[in-house]
Amino acid sequence: MTDTGWIEQFQGLRTLPEAVKRALVAESKVVHVPPGTSVFGPGAVPDSLLFLTKGRVRVQQTSEGGRDIVLYRVEAGESCVLTTACLLAHEPYSAEGITETDVTAIAIPRGTFDRLMGASRDFRDFVLTAYARRITDLFRVIDEVAFGRIDVRLASRLVSLAVEGDDLMATHQQLANELGTAREVISRVLHDFQKRGLIAQSRGRITLLERTKIEALAATV
Repeated sequence: MTDTGWIEQFQGLRTLPEAVKRALVAESKVVHVPPGTSVFGPGAVPDSLLFLTKGRVRVQQTSEGGRDIVLYRVEAGESCVLTTACLLAHEPYSAEGITETDVTAIAIPRGTFDRLMGASRDFRDFVLTAYARRITDLFRVIDEVAFGRIDVRLASRLVSLAVEGDDLMATHQQLANELGTAREVISRVLHDFQKRGLIAQSRGRITLLERTKIEALAATV
């Protein structure tokens, strides 16, 4: 491809030397993936680094007990920290990436990635800076799962999902996966919220009746 417009979506790429930009453009390709597609999974070895220009990918891990835990999401304008780690270490994936929407991405082949990491300090700094930033976010998720109050975390998640009004579509199992806990725990907390008049719920639907109070709970430290 010859269009360099996608580079402008990534703040760190904009400032790279023109020679590096040209190499990225010349050796990359555009990929389109429909929603609900597994783009990588445990045991697979990455052959490229994807820069998302459109859409969203959910990265999740399955526990020994068979429970899915959402680690993070990759949005447009970002790359995947796990893919970066696997490329750097030449290791297979330990988690799964699933498209939640239609996704358009730029695929940078492993050979190009390896060459630029060795030859371009600017590209190396960009990759490692992005990697460090996302690792910090991942540790925040781990900290929340290990030590955060589940009612506070659930309230925060409900608010973030109800972006276009007070109604949201989510099952108890989906919320449990998001927060790294058991469905029974989510059901118990939602039942408590309902008894307190904070929400109403039916199959697959939750309505925020007292959004201000839920937001206040979500902001609890």
